[in-house]
Amino acid sequence: MASVAGGYDAVVVGGGHNALVAAAYLARAGRSVLVLERLDACGGAAVSARPFAGVDARLSRYSYLVSLLPDRIVADLGLRVDLRSRSVSSYTPTTRGSAATGLLVERAPGPDTAASFRALTGSDTEFQRWTAWYGELAAMAEAVAPTLLEPLPSREVMRERVVAAAGERLWRQVFQAPIGEAVEETFAEDLVRGVAATDALIGTHTSLLAPDLLANRCFLYHLIGNGTGEWRVPAGGMGAVTAELVRVAREAGAELVTSAEVTGVAADGTTAEVTYRVDGEERTVGARHVLAGVAPAVLDRLRGREPDAPVGAQLKVNLLLRRLPRLRSGIDPRVAFAGTLHLNESYVELEDAYRASVSGQVPDPLPGELYCHTLTDPSIVEHEGWHTLTLFGLHLPGPVCDGAGPELAARFVAALDEHLVDPIADCLAVDADGRPCIEAKTPGDLDDALAMPGGHIFHGDLDWPYADDGQVWGAETDTANLWLAGAGARRGGGVSGIAGHNAAHAALSASR
Repeated sequence: MASVAGGYDAVVVGGGHNALVAAAYLARAGRSVLVLERLDACGGAAVSARPFAGVDARLSRYSYLVSLLPDRIVADLGLRVDLRSRSVSSYTPTTRGSAATGLLVERAPGPDTAASFRALTGSDTEFQRWTAWYGELAAMAEAVAPTLLEPLPSREVMRERVVAAAGERLWRQVFQAPIGEAVEETFAEDLVRGVAATDALIGTHTSLLAPDLLANRCFLYHLIGNGTGEWRVPAGGMGAVTAELVRVAREAGAELVTSAEVTGVAADGTTAEVTYRVDGEERTVGARHVLAGVAPAVLDRLRGREPDAPVGAQLKVNLLLRRLPRLRSGIDPRVAFAGTLHLNESYVELEDAYRASVSGQVPDPLPGELYCHTLTDPSIVEHEGWHTLTLFGLHLPGPVCDGAGPELAARFVAALDEHLVDPIADCLAVDADGRPCIEAKTPGDLDDALAMPGGHIFHGDLDWPYADDGQVWGAETDTANLWLAGAGARRGGGVSGIAGHNAAHAALSASR
């Protein structure tokens, strides 16, 4: 092992948003910190890009919304970020008989939401159930969120918190029985069930009724962010969030080196070495602690172990429009696209799509959801009236969709067109070479571009935010001075900074 002398207190492998949070906390605590990022810029999946030649549109190319980033991290690090609320939670277009209609859910459900439920279902019952259940979920979020930046509670302590806030029934629904059962017992209308269920599936390939409760864990993290579960729009795009993290890490004293590919990590619990290649030269640096902002499978490979790579199951499609299309239902497109627009995501369609995907088939119809960043933040596009659309397709594991991105994007566009007066093709902008401004990213594309194994956006299955196995911060590995500081840590996943905060605090605690 390398001597600590001449090395760093901490070397952070990878320069994603969690890694930058960890580096900032450590540097602010007076530790010497080196961040090594393989790409030519930090940020990982939380970046903005101009993907269309000759067009000034800064798309959040991979990660695109912020829910789990705690206000406490923002305040601790002095981040100057503008996270904006959307007035609409979701709109789900559908056809009943020959009539085009849909379900509107406002961020704060009011008379318009109640009227939409009534028009779709014929009574006020489903709306009343919706407000009651989401009221209980909001109480749960307030109870769980503060624990995410603390040492892990036990399962029993977590149960006590949730039961005290939201009741025994909600504990059972979210933590004990498949989330599909909760959705089925709470709502009667298939479309309403689907809208509620999608939070259990974003980035997660599973059945809503799976006994391993993987869908429950995904659902939980999507509902507890910042104690509200609200998904907010980063003004300036996701790259603005990363730029702030780079700023605070550097100002705190962290050294950030890009175009530096780490090729090996060795740690014995007391000291560590990290080997990396930069400017064609291989270097090795010593450290007291190593924080891995990369996926656990990548860390295994760097340690000379056989990695067990996860499989991602989503398609990301980015579009740039000259104008928003009108909808057949007559709803204002500025309302329909302001939140999440659900496409083929009824409860039955979601379960059918999962079964098709695990049998190796592309689902038909394809379930997915869209949102328009520019309705909340128009600053990312040059031309007034132009808009971005972001589509996230579900239940499309790499073996099913890799290599078929453009074809699947075309199928999603055709599915959306069924609900539109104006076809998407008539609204698409073109780049400097006359090509339509649309791009698709499969799990394989994420793996290739970001070294994200299998294109899994959470780096693997999400864990419960509690532990009875001796873990303290959820950043622990099998080696005392080697920490997980990315989405693959317990309480990782999403654009949150939580894993980075917790890994930094684990390392600081171990150094005392």
